[in-house]
Amino acid sequence: MFSREIAPVWWNYPVWLVTSALSGLLIATYVRLGDAAELPAAEPDRTVRGGRLGMAGGLLAWFAVGCPVCNKLALLALGYTGAITWFAPIQPLLAIGALVLAGLAVVVRLSGQVACPVRPASDRVVR
Repeated sequence: MFSREIAPVWWNYPVWLVTSALSGLLIATYVRLGDAAELPAAEPDRTVRGGRLGMAGGLLAWFAVGCPVCNKLALLALGYTGAITWFAPIQPLLAIGALVLAGLAVVVRLSGQVACPVRPASDRVVR
């Protein structure tokens, strides 16, 4: 059975929730309903840049809210004492970076939004 060695701190939960919400918004920008031919195509550069920023934000959030000694990369690179001494204090900075990158990814993806894929009520067929 797995348990976390070091208890979470107070800011872990808000970072986790806000990152999840921003990631959900980012993923929703990639979903297209209806006939794709009728909708304007997204710019490839904006799609790639938004996706990369979102992935970087998610990865930073994963490092930020995880247990410092449960993180195998930090544990292998720094050892148990190093993970607590060096990695744990920078986790809040990683969390801030994760939120900034995830928010920026959503802004980049939505900045090119010129059309809403939802059709007006008068065009919908009611059955």
